[in-house]
Amino acid sequence: MTISPAQGDWVPDACTLPTVEQPIRVAEFDQFFADSVHGTTRHAPTRLDLHLGADAEAVGRDLASRESSCCSFFTFDFDSTDAGLVMQIGVPAAYVEVLDAFAARIEAANGDKR
Repeated sequence: MTISPAQGDWVPDACTLPTVEQPIRVAEFDQFFADSVHGTTRHAPTRLDLHLGADAEAVGRDLASRESSCCSFFTFDFDSTDAGLVMQIGVPAAYVEVLDAFAARIEAANGDKR
């Protein structure tokens, strides 16, 4: 699987979201990343934790629910920690490039905040 996150064509073939709706979903995630993600932790190639603002849970859960309905390979979990809310994103090893693309988009959205 070849993925180019900068070009916006990183959506894998396994995604069942209609092609015409994919740019809208990508834009929703980009906005979420810019507005709500304050940092990330990569525990393993197949897992990415997003550290969220306190008011981001509803939007994060909504996006996670809609994304897992069309891209069933994703797992999304939410956890409250001493440091705040964490959105955990997991993928099988075959989809590490998709998670890499998520991480790259988050970095692009938040690069000027750091």
